[in-house]
Amino acid sequence: MFFECGPEKKKQKIEKPNIIIIYTDDQGYGDVSALNPEAKFQTPNIDRIANEGAVFTDGHSSDAVCSPSRYSLLTGRYSWRTSLKKGVLGADGPCLIEEGRMTIASMLQDAGYNTAMVGKWHLNMQFEGRLGENRDWSKPFTEGPTSRGFDYFFGIPASMNFGVLTYLENDSVLEPPTLWTKKKSNDNPRSYGNNATPADYRMTPPYEIEYKKGWLEVAPSFNDELVLKTFAEKAVAYINKSAQDAKNGKPFFLYMPLTSPHLPHCTHPDFQGKTDCGNYGDFMVETDYRVGQVLDALKANGIEENTLVIFSADNGAETNYVYQRETFNHYSSLHFKGGKRDIYEGGHRVPYLMRWPKTINAGQRIDLPVSQTDYLATIADIVGQKIPENAAEDSYSLYPILKGENYDSTIRGEIIHHSASGYFAIRAGKWKLNMLRGSGGSLKPTLIQPKEGEALYELYNIDDDPSETTNLYFEHPEIVEKLTQRITEIIKNGRTTPGAPQDYVKGDWEQLTWMQP
Repeated sequence: MFFECGPEKKKQKIEKPNIIIIYTDDQGYGDVSALNPEAKFQTPNIDRIANEGAVFTDGHSSDAVCSPSRYSLLTGRYSWRTSLKKGVLGADGPCLIEEGRMTIASMLQDAGYNTAMVGKWHLNMQFEGRLGENRDWSKPFTEGPTSRGFDYFFGIPASMNFGVLTYLENDSVLEPPTLWTKKKSNDNPRSYGNNATPADYRMTPPYEIEYKKGWLEVAPSFNDELVLKTFAEKAVAYINKSAQDAKNGKPFFLYMPLTSPHLPHCTHPDFQGKTDCGNYGDFMVETDYRVGQVLDALKANGIEENTLVIFSADNGAETNYVYQRETFNHYSSLHFKGGKRDIYEGGHRVPYLMRWPKTINAGQRIDLPVSQTDYLATIADIVGQKIPENAAEDSYSLYPILKGENYDSTIRGEIIHHSASGYFAIRAGKWKLNMLRGSGGSLKPTLIQPKEGEALYELYNIDDDPSETTNLYFEHPEIVEKLTQRITEIIKNGRTTPGAPQDYVKGDWEQLTWMQP
């Protein structure tokens, strides 16, 4: 396995860095122009992170959909160890992150950091009353970010197609969502149009007074086109406010999960018509601009040298990637198979970038398979915090790589991939075993008994066949057996990392086909 690193940095005492995680929503690997030279739009600000830092070319979200990936990013633990065995959460309910579980934010609080989140939560929070009845928006909501390690929170509860469309601050609803709405046709002339099949909609006024089944709660002034702008402004304001503390020895952590390019593709008017890739390209260019506002704020405040900026996405591109490919010749999934919801690489191989000028040499390209679960252990290593046995069970530190130290593939264990429908794959070095043929979302799972000569599972050599075109299941039975045993151990032990076995929510788990009696 090849690892390309720049010259080793001179050894120096590293002050605790500020840390920013920018997390896009449904962005494919090919939606960054630094990673896709043939992209039909440019992302110069995201490219800055890639070109001035490290690109992990084999980086993965822990799941192929939203909520589970967010859980794993913040906790360093696979979400399928919780009660969420498939799919995503809504907007209102018990938080998926268990009370008392270590998160990146709580760990950094203990390390003396200011901690903040600006953006989309989508791990559930609880509002007073129930949908359509007995709502009391004047009361604080519970089980939100400020109960899971964040000193400050500004954002929205979930994806815009799940409702409670209003801005929240700390534990308060800023404007009561007293009106109702539903998905509406996108009238942007650069959208998909009547002759197109991809999903497309907007969450726009006019809003309704009366509740109708299936409709979503919305605040009267809520405007989906202004969400990214609002998040960027709040993030910049937080950086401006926290910069002096950071210079005085109290660094900050900012988690910034954006709502783009997830549907609705609600591009701000200033960016409409800016690309040769329709409304999707315009929306991505706006996303890149918002990232640039954050990077510019770091430079303006004189703190970019010692700020670790991590950029990634919660899963691969929405199924509309097929339309972008056929209409504009833009490959959101690059050459990888599938997209959002799929067990295939396009479902979870995502941009995975890190920039920290004081420590990371520019231009590093690392092909080691890594997961977003690794963020917690990496950051804990950087700031010198110890991880207890019952935390970050699937997290490995990548800090030695960032420092330019020599390393090999043993620095990290196997990675587990997980699809929207709850099916599994295991990655070990060049080998990837999909535990159910065709399992995914846009590529429907094969649940029937295979025909004679067909394999139920799929084995791929990802180094030679990253597009997953040739199933080697029958050619390497010894690899299939070894990986099957290993994924079984990882599930039963409650952890991937070395340590004492940990408990998890077992329940009815039909996706564990190879473990059924």
